Amino acid sequence: MQFNRFRLNMLASLVSLVLVSQTALAVEPFKVRDIRIEGLQRVEPGTIFVSLPVQVGDTYTDDKGSAAIRTLFGLGLFKDVRIEVNGDILVVVVEERPTVGSVEFVGTKEFDKEVLVKSLRDVGLADGRPFDKAQLDRAEQELKRQYINRSLYAAQVVTTVTPIERNRVNLTFTVTEGEPAKISDIRIVGNKVFGESTLRGLFDLDTGGWMSWYTKSNRYSRAKLNADIETLRSYYMTRGYLEFKVDSTQVAIAPNKTDIDITINITEGERFVVSGIKLAGNYLSKDDEFKTLIAIRPGQAYNADEVARTTKAFTDYFGNFGYAFARVEARPEIDRVNNRVALTLQADPSRRAYVRKINVAGNHRTRDVVVRREFRQLESSWYDGDKIRLSRDRVDRLGYFGEVSVETQEVPGSPDQVDLTLLVTEKPTGSLSLGAGFSSGDGLGLSFGLKQENAFGSGNSLGVQVNTSKINRVLVLNTTDPYFTADGVSRTIDVYQKTSSPYQDQSYYKLITSGAAMRFGVPFTEIDTVFFGAGYEKTTIEPGTLLPTSYLNYANEYGYSSSALPFTVGWARDSRDSALAPTKGRLQRANAEWSFAGDARYLRATYQFQQYVPLSKQYTAAFNADVGWGTAAGDRSFPVFKNFYGGGLGSVRGFEQGSLGPQDISGTVVGGSRKANLNFEVLAPFPGAGNDRSLRMYSFLDIGMVGGPDGGLAINADANNFRSSVGVGISWISPVGPLRLALAKPIRKFDSDRIQTMQFQIGTSF
Repeated sequence: MQFNRFRLNMLASLVSLVLVSQTALAVEPFKVRDIRIEGLQRVEPGTIFVSLPVQVGDTYTDDKGSAAIRTLFGLGLFKDVRIEVNGDILVVVVEERPTVGSVEFVGTKEFDKEVLVKSLRDVGLADGRPFDKAQLDRAEQELKRQYINRSLYAAQVVTTVTPIERNRVNLTFTVTEGEPAKISDIRIVGNKVFGESTLRGLFDLDTGGWMSWYTKSNRYSRAKLNADIETLRSYYMTRGYLEFKVDSTQVAIAPNKTDIDITINITEGERFVVSGIKLAGNYLSKDDEFKTLIAIRPGQAYNADEVARTTKAFTDYFGNFGYAFARVEARPEIDRVNNRVALTLQADPSRRAYVRKINVAGNHRTRDVVVRREFRQLESSWYDGDKIRLSRDRVDRLGYFGEVSVETQEVPGSPDQVDLTLLVTEKPTGSLSLGAGFSSGDGLGLSFGLKQENAFGSGNSLGVQVNTSKINRVLVLNTTDPYFTADGVSRTIDVYQKTSSPYQDQSYYKLITSGAAMRFGVPFTEIDTVFFGAGYEKTTIEPGTLLPTSYLNYANEYGYSSSALPFTVGWARDSRDSALAPTKGRLQRANAEWSFAGDARYLRATYQFQQYVPLSKQYTAAFNADVGWGTAAGDRSFPVFKNFYGGGLGSVRGFEQGSLGPQDISGTVVGGSRKANLNFEVLAPFPGAGNDRSLRMYSFLDIGMVGGPDGGLAINADANNFRSSVGVGISWISPVGPLRLALAKPIRKFDSDRIQTMQFQIGTSF
């Protein structure tokens, strides 16, 4: 009873205290004569005056005071806000939050500091911003998320807050990264038709190998796992398993947070064969034209890729007639008794539309005109799917952007209009290369290269190359304007000087070539470009020790200094899926050079053909053919300094670079007026590198010859001069360019040939 009585007395006292407080805090409305602010250190007074809902001359009430406190707290700048009344003067008392003086990281090895600083800025924590404990918690969670994305589940983050002068704090994030979580086992459960090892071979994720330090393929990533599951699904769906499904995916992390087991449960279902295809819906009275686009094959296993390719082709074809919102759906009618499926392609073209505006986004450096001049779809014209795709491809082929995509937006209130937005992600387009090398044959050489493909965002390219080798000295300056004329004719200017000598000793002969050229590229079609140009070239033979007889004979006949005015014509077509690591497509290049005036008069032509054929996701077959031919023009001899050379990477591997071809009586290789090379390759994943295309190994067979020097047309007359080799190599897309290393064994050679078993080169495909 006494305890209950005590509780009642305490409750009564609290109620009385609250009533008294409310009475004391209540303020009679009054007219504000002045407003004063106390407690400011860095925040400008104007920030508070602008935010207050009451001004001098207004009538102050308790409601306005509460609203003022809420507004000032909402600014996020203050830890405490009070409003006091002194007669008819309103006093705003604030306590500012400390601001962040600096953010430092200790123990971070996986990330650059800039990456972490940006991630914290995204959650509101950065130098100069108000410090908030809640933001600090979010920052720690964001750092942990960044590490989890790199499979570092054991990462721990400890934050130290150090107060400094002027109400600021320094933040130090001490990170213990720990070991990355690695996949110890991947299991696929429920498969009956295909072996588990076959299915696991489709994945980019694996349990690791001796190259995992490079590929990091055994580091768990949810995004990579999802991509692998889609690859698995596609594998079944393209082989007739229409009802394939992934029942569950289990990712088990060991208590040490460094071992991960992945189990994927699947149901394969039955294999279905396509029994028939029919069209339904509105096909604009062009049914026969649409039928030619069908990639699905009746009588064959159901293939989801063929279905997707067909529906996309239909949608794209509708777009060619202005139907930007066409929908095509493949509806299956499944006969589970006979394991057959009939497909109905239901089409709804919707409405025709035209393009109101074309916007370009993401080009912070590249000028709009550089992008827009590649567009073939025009504003205020009917929507044309072919022209839009061609425009996107042309912008992508510029090489200035990492990603290029086109988004279509409906115009509100105008159902027959659309806006197009071209989204681009810029990438570095400049390259700087510095290098030094020493060899017994070439001496000490310093090389420098600078190239900017998109100089100042103009779309023009500028380049300079320098090599200070004692044997091969090179200085080349070039520039290209891809839109020298408004209709897309390009112009390239080259200025160069090259000096070559067979040995370092200054007493040996030298070949000095200097010149300038200008050529134009005319786009005859969207994929074919024809080049033509002219130039001036002067070649000087400096006599010295071991001057080849062919050089001496030419000098005696036409002098030691020869000028030439070459006219060039060329053609190029490139349909490869990648210039660095192609897996399919074709490249063709042809070039002819005719010197019609000057001391040296000749005709020289080259042709190159490359074909890439995907054998599977991992293996690619490649073929390269490269032929060259030269002959004298008029009564002049073919200039020996225009001869072709062979051997080495890009020709016949296993033979010293440039060592194949006719030799002088002194044994000096002088080259020939014609050449032929055939290269066969099979590219495969590097052992332990998974499906990484940037690092691959290859086996090859090379056949080649250099003949002449009479300039005859019949290459087969020198069939006995063909050399050949076989071998293996490594292809790596390194930060400085594509690098190739080859180990070759000549299988057809001659006693005088210079053999070089191991060779490497940067910047070559074959």
